[in-house]
Amino acid sequence: MQTPSETGSLDGEATSTNVHVPSEVDLPRIEKAVREILAAVGEDPDREGLLETPARVARMYAELFSGLHDDPRAHLQKFFTEKYDELVLVRDISFNSMCEHHMLPFSGKAHIGYVPNGRVVGLSKLARVVEVVSKRPQVQERMTETIANLLIEELDVKGVAVVIEATHSCMTIRGVRKPGSLCVTSAMKGLFRSNHSSRSEVMNLIYGG
Repeated sequence: MQTPSETGSLDGEATSTNVHVPSEVDLPRIEKAVREILAAVGEDPDREGLLETPARVARMYAELFSGLHDDPRAHLQKFFTEKYDELVLVRDISFNSMCEHHMLPFSGKAHIGYVPNGRVVGLSKLARVVEVVSKRPQVQERMTETIANLLIEELDVKGVAVVIEATHSCMTIRGVRKPGSLCVTSAMKGLFRSNHSSRSEVMNLIYGG
């Protein structure tokens, strides 16, 4: 007969995982903390359905906070020299992050536009930057500003526009409980801040006029 460790848990999640766990992540410490939380809310961490929960949560946190141990600048080091000085825009980069105020997820889409200054970067690298920056305890405002500053600093672009749209669980499932609400943040740098027509162009391309 197969054991639970061979067949996976009741919810279909295998007990083994391919998620890379950085050496800086202390899984046993997380597991101990989760057991304490379960006991504190009145649950029995030793009942059958919760026995593997601390380990699952520990692995999940290692994945959700992997950006703490990755430098987003690394994804902007390889660029190409091109005589192109028009807008480059990547829309609808999906992401998931964790609100640092309530440790609840928020998710949405990031739109990144920039005007090169002799350097262009692979489009997938922009998505990787979003992935790294989002995989940290985060607030949307700081995430938006961080991504914009990275492009300014690493690519020396003439201008960068970052717009992020997200729904926040801390607002939809607790507190005010307003499902469907959307938070939109933007960071305009360089010519997108100083030139109204450039800012209008990128916003029209993001939102379709």
